[in-house]
Amino acid sequence: MATPPSGPTLTFLGGARTVTGSKTLLETGDTRVLIDCGVFQGRKELRLANWAEFPVDPASIDAVVLTHAHVDHSGYVPRLCRAGFRGPVYATGGTCDLAAIVLPDSGHLHEEEAAFANRKGYSKHHPAQPLYTEADAVRSLAQFVPVGFGERRTVAAGIDVEWTRAGHILGAASLHVDVGDRRLVFSGDLGRAGHPLLLPPDPIGAADVVVVESTYGDRAHLDVDAAAALTLVVNDTARQGGVVIIPAFAVDRTEVVLWHLDQLVERGDIPNLPIFVDSPMASRALDVYRNGRLRGSPEFRPGVADRPLFPSLDITETPTTEASKSLNARHGPFVIVSASGMATGGRVLHHLADRIGDSRNAVVLVGFQAPGTRGDQLRHGADRIKMFGSEYRVAADVVSIELSSHADRSELLAWLATADDPDLVLVNHGEPDAAASLADAVHERLGVPAMVPAPGERVAVPPRTR
Repeated sequence: MATPPSGPTLTFLGGARTVTGSKTLLETGDTRVLIDCGVFQGRKELRLANWAEFPVDPASIDAVVLTHAHVDHSGYVPRLCRAGFRGPVYATGGTCDLAAIVLPDSGHLHEEEAAFANRKGYSKHHPAQPLYTEADAVRSLAQFVPVGFGERRTVAAGIDVEWTRAGHILGAASLHVDVGDRRLVFSGDLGRAGHPLLLPPDPIGAADVVVVESTYGDRAHLDVDAAAALTLVVNDTARQGGVVIIPAFAVDRTEVVLWHLDQLVERGDIPNLPIFVDSPMASRALDVYRNGRLRGSPEFRPGVADRPLFPSLDITETPTTEASKSLNARHGPFVIVSASGMATGGRVLHHLADRIGDSRNAVVLVGFQAPGTRGDQLRHGADRIKMFGSEYRVAADVVSIELSSHADRSELLAWLATADDPDLVLVNHGEPDAAASLADAVHERLGVPAMVPAPGERVAVPPRTR
């Protein structure tokens, strides 16, 4: 990478025209700060990018600043640290707590996947190696520095950051970054106004440049009664003695799924079936949410903070591999909530492999499915999916229910409208059509210049003109 100009620049190393691998390099003079540090997921060409040499020397990066703990925003931290990054990783307390769960689990999964590929011989690399190990992830946690919402921190020479509530998952933040006389605001992943557990995103206020995600930049969330749809599929599957498999991200999506099931059981709309949370990471994330509620976290909605979470449900957590495997011998009806949310890895693959060929069962997709993932294939009606090197016939009922924790197009535009006269909006973390559509809407509706950076593109922060 060429020597950066003297003014601040942003280089989009990940999350550009895709919904994964978010990494934005902020450079000013000799200072480098990495905003988010995620792994690529989904299509093979994206996953392979995780193995490429990092575009700058990791040892030259002064600090990493995270918006939240999802692996597409934080999961590359252990790899970066192993490659020589020795600086601090700044994140909210909630993000630090969740990263302490997410990153070691991610390393463990990388090791498991490599070992399984070696046993089955389906990897093109011999032997297959993990992207990083659980031990790498644990070591990287020593570099995390917790900060509070509303706190202002100098993260590197001439770069100050303040964290504000993003409402996406516990600990999720938008970043207000001051570089000289310029304020850059990074949305991170924005939550929805109607998140059942968390308060909505804070308004922007002063901003010269806004970098906004665009996961749902070209669409509105479907106006579907999620409770009614969930009621129907659970009751239909229960009547047949089947099993409902819900691939769900371990952090926040699992909590949202359980909240909906809890409400339905409390109202008597569905039977109080056994519910198995089959993800060690999801179980530990549940503890973070429970502890956050008990500590009075300011992120929770009124009414959530003053009662136990999910009191109506018969929840069993399965921390061991043996407990997970035992579910394969269990007859329905019951519900499995298991990671990962896009069926890209984790224990849910074993449940899908075991149950997806039986028409009595159901698979419920509850969030965004990135192109190329198994979840996306199922959502589009695939009659076969490939897992563990083999193809499996899809006979189970596949249902998509909108439980997204991402702001949609109208919510993104409403949030952007809270910025005080920005000079430029940079649209990232979205597929090309979604990002381009949101950029057009920003220009047409808000009257603000907007662009969609390409992968690897460097954008100079415009000088102050007023």
